Amino acid sequence: MKKWKCTVCGYVHEAPKPPDACPVCGALNLRFILLEPLPPELEKSLKLAFAAESKAHVRNLAFSQRAEVEGYPQVARLFRAVAESERIHAVESLRYLEGVIGSTEENLKAAFESEIKAAAEGYGPMIKEAVAGRREDVTWSFSRTRDVEARHAKLYKDALAALTSDREIEYHVCQVCGYVFDGPLPNQCPICRAGRENFDRIN
Repeated sequence: MKKWKCTVCGYVHEAPKPPDACPVCGALNLRFILLEPLPPELEKSLKLAFAAESKAHVRNLAFSQRAEVEGYPQVARLFRAVAESERIHAVESLRYLEGVIGSTEENLKAAFESEIKAAAEGYGPMIKEAVAGRREDVTWSFSRTRDVEARHAKLYKDALAALTSDREIEYHVCQVCGYVFDGPLPNQCPICRAGRENFDRIN
């Protein structure tokens, strides 16, 4: 007998095949995954698919913005539609990667560790490479991103500590460097110095 998990609500179904629809949340059978370890090569392929679809999602959003600036709203809509499709594909690949999406507490811990690693290990060598290549602009970009990644780690740590509280937090994101604010909005971004008109509230 096989075990099938609904990726929407977590219901586990034991049968040779998944049900036509989840008896708990009504999700289609295509939303079920087999609860069996993946062969290493297949896991590698899913990770590659996730990375490729995630990049395509972001790239198409950037293409959409450019089309808007150049006065092609219909093309911009097309790029946004395809970006959403790529996002769905990325999430689909992620569902099969066991342990990647856990409980909210597990996800916060994993996100915290990932941000710490990115800030400490990931951007250091890239900054040195940009300096060696005499590209101040790229050096500044990598440095800003490193500092923002460290900020993400603090936000995740704070959210983990406040997981059981009822405190509602309002977030604003700097549209220049990506810095995330979780308190009173300053007049200037502490990383890139952009004015507060560049901060978008996240609903």
